[in-house]
Amino acid sequence: MDFTTRIYTVKSISGDYAYLVIPEEPELEEKCVARALLPEGISEGCQVKYEMLQYSLI
Repeated sequence: MDFTTRIYTVKSISGDYAYLVIPEEPELEEKCVARALLPEGISEGCQVKYEMLQYSLI
């Protein structure tokens, strides 16, 4: 399991999924995450922190 803390930017939202990117590492693929796992109130351009298997809005 990956317990690394990461900061993602919401690149886009499509239906029940959000696509996250790490701006400092553009060579990595975007990450598709179910919106049910993300905090309420996210929108494109928001930043979220992934830590200890949970996402939180920054």
